[in-house]
Amino acid sequence: MDILELKAQLKSEEDPKKRADLLAQLEVFKQNAEEQVRAEQKDVDFETKEFTVELLVNKYHSGLEDDTNELFVPDYQRDFVWSEKRQSRLIESLILGFPIPYIFTADVLSEDPELDGRIEIVDGSQRVRTIHAFIHNKLTLQDLKSLSSLNGFNFQDLPLSRQRRFMRIPVRVIELSSKCNEETRRDLFERINSGSDILKDMEVRKGSELGSTTLYTQVIKPCSAIPQFKELAPLSEAKEKRDERLEFTLRFFAYLDNYQKFDHSVRDFLNDYMSANGNIDAAKQELMKTEFSNMLNFVEKYFPAGFRKTVTAKSTPRVRFESIAVGTALALRLDPHLAPKNLDWISSDKFKDLTTSDGANSRVKVIERIEYVRDQLLEG
Repeated sequence: MDILELKAQLKSEEDPKKRADLLAQLEVFKQNAEEQVRAEQKDVDFETKEFTVELLVNKYHSGLEDDTNELFVPDYQRDFVWSEKRQSRLIESLILGFPIPYIFTADVLSEDPELDGRIEIVDGSQRVRTIHAFIHNKLTLQDLKSLSSLNGFNFQDLPLSRQRRFMRIPVRVIELSSKCNEETRRDLFERINSGSDILKDMEVRKGSELGSTTLYTQVIKPCSAIPQFKELAPLSEAKEKRDERLEFTLRFFAYLDNYQKFDHSVRDFLNDYMSANGNIDAAKQELMKTEFSNMLNFVEKYFPAGFRKTVTAKSTPRVRFESIAVGTALALRLDPHLAPKNLDWISSDKFKDLTTSDGANSRVKVIERIEYVRDQLLEG
């Protein structure tokens, strides 16, 4: 009996003795919950600071080229993806004196004395890099509303007095102490961004503890970087920056092993797969990479358009990639020397219907489209 059932039963129970028993059980639930909170609660020391824009930029810029800058962006965080319009809005907010969110950083311990004491940006790298770009005249302001007269301006175009004032603008920073380990920093990154519409699912996974697993670092990441994969499944620049290719790769392995167990939430399905298969040994890593490579070679040999709808298409639909990639890999598991003679089905109305977005992530459709490709290849 869980606590909801217990409270429901308590609400309707009139017998004093039984109510007393239920109340005693409720106290046990409360005690267990408190014990779990205390066990999981992290002892995180932090300081709240204010850096001037000038100091913040200097800490980030000095040593940037050789990766020795004091304030740095860790590998697990995403590429720079803000549009110039969004960057411009941040600069406008700073000039107007509007508060911007705290930048979360952490004092990092390192056995290398030259790196010890550096400050990792846990959350706020987009803001830091935007300010840095503006100060170094790599950002031209655009689409400003309140300060429309500054549209087209670089930092150097501002009057010297305004430049000085801008450099003195305070930026609020929360710095976690060196006691905060990498796992905690990744956890914080995930919690800050998990409810944001700015980050896509794969970006959050990469920034969370899932991004440090061998499944991600030794299989998903290298497979997603294969040039052949990029040719067969082109993506827009925006989707590449949003880690869509990593998402494709993760979906391939997750569906290949567990597509029949898929329920309805793709996010939970993929997260569960990464959690369950996070740390795999070297032999398993090589096996997975080989299977991915064999699948790509087969698609390149037999599918003129690769995973695209047409040879001239510049993007690749997720459901089309999933069905072809996973279906092909399943067929190759059954017949490693497979050489299909008829691929007319790839242009059929049946396949188009299976790979349309309407209901594409229902359990029935996921299974049907994957097995359709598998069966057509084996029969052809």
